Amino acid sequence: MSTPDAILERLLALHPKLIDLGLSRIERLLAALGHPERRLPPVIHVAGTNGKGSTIAFLRAALEAAGKSVHVYTSPHLVRFNERIRLAGTLVSDERLAEALAHCERVNDGAPITLFEITTATAFHLFAETPADYLLLEVGLGGRFDATNVIDNPLGTVITPVSIDHVEYLGPDLAGIAREKAGILKRGAPAVIGVQTEVAREAILAEAERLGVVPLLARQDFDAYGQNGRLVYQDEAGLLDLPLPRLAGPHQIDNAGLAIAAIRHFALPVGEGDLAQGLSRVDWPARLMPLRKGALVQGLGTDQELWLDGGHNAAGGAVLVTALAGLHRARPRPLVLIWGTFANKDAAGFLAPFGEMPHRIFTVPIIGERAAWAPDALAELARGVGLAAQPAETLEDALEQARAIPDARIVICGSLHLAGEVLEKNETPPE
Repeated sequence: MSTPDAILERLLALHPKLIDLGLSRIERLLAALGHPERRLPPVIHVAGTNGKGSTIAFLRAALEAAGKSVHVYTSPHLVRFNERIRLAGTLVSDERLAEALAHCERVNDGAPITLFEITTATAFHLFAETPADYLLLEVGLGGRFDATNVIDNPLGTVITPVSIDHVEYLGPDLAGIAREKAGILKRGAPAVIGVQTEVAREAILAEAERLGVVPLLARQDFDAYGQNGRLVYQDEAGLLDLPLPRLAGPHQIDNAGLAIAAIRHFALPVGEGDLAQGLSRVDWPARLMPLRKGALVQGLGTDQELWLDGGHNAAGGAVLVTALAGLHRARPRPLVLIWGTFANKDAAGFLAPFGEMPHRIFTVPIIGERAAWAPDALAELARGVGLAAQPAETLEDALEQARAIPDARIVICGSLHLAGEVLEKNETPPE
């Protein structure tokens, strides 16, 4: 049998576009497969711009701490495609993935379909034939016309913070983007909404009202905040005093609070002890992740730190800056960015929140089939706002130059694809 990578390469040829939002193609294939999307365990569907993966990671950690088996579907992957499909707690094996991809390829019989659509159908096929208690389902892009939005009766829906991103598919209007994200809301299914701007919040609430859904709203119906080294969560049912999340950054308190709100609002069988255990054990790679071991870490001085973050839009940049400012207050160090991003991303918007924080920026290329910002163009952009920046030919070259700066806090950032390259070269792939 072909390897998963070989099959995925063949499947790319089934549609001229990598992304073509719509449900008709996946609905046709799912019908031919016998409707696996109707044979799934209870589904929690998660949309939003930032924080989807972290919120799902918190949900998974808490449910597993409570002894539940959990399927998870997320995208994109960092190193291996298998990371997208977790079957009852374990990443899908190459053998099972290849078998399922080949089956869906045969059933599709050469009909036009995008790669994300046929791989989502493959995931549903695997989830339907593998017993589990819950499925945590992440939207790929948008919501209303995303291939995951074929679940008619989810247990509940979650919308994380919405901001400007993927404007080539969703448009530049924040209210319009929020309406697309709100397309996952379903009549009769409870919903929990994360912290939003007023524009996004009103657009989501309008869609909820149209469907007769009364969502639970962050900062209104529930809240989570850090206090005295603890996470405090509060809603109408009472107050919880919990450990801070294992994931770094104050934004993870909001993500954890959103997950806790979903657990309580959807009446999931998770106790306070399970929540505490989940917060302490949660893992989600490349989200303000400290790299403490591995091939790339070996050359660091004992006085230096290396961090990895996959945020790639303006909101992601703002979140990263807030987290780094907290680290700087606790232990001041020169901030050195190693930065690369794709050509369709707002590089200026990502960089703007940093202000004068970076001591030095090294810009790097991103290896892959998608067009990326050239390192010299990124460096010129940074120099244009008064920052010391220079292009590097490779990630390794940038790291070598960054290591020459004493006491540096080195942060590799700007793209999940770049983060995947880092984890692969560091020989620390996600598990």
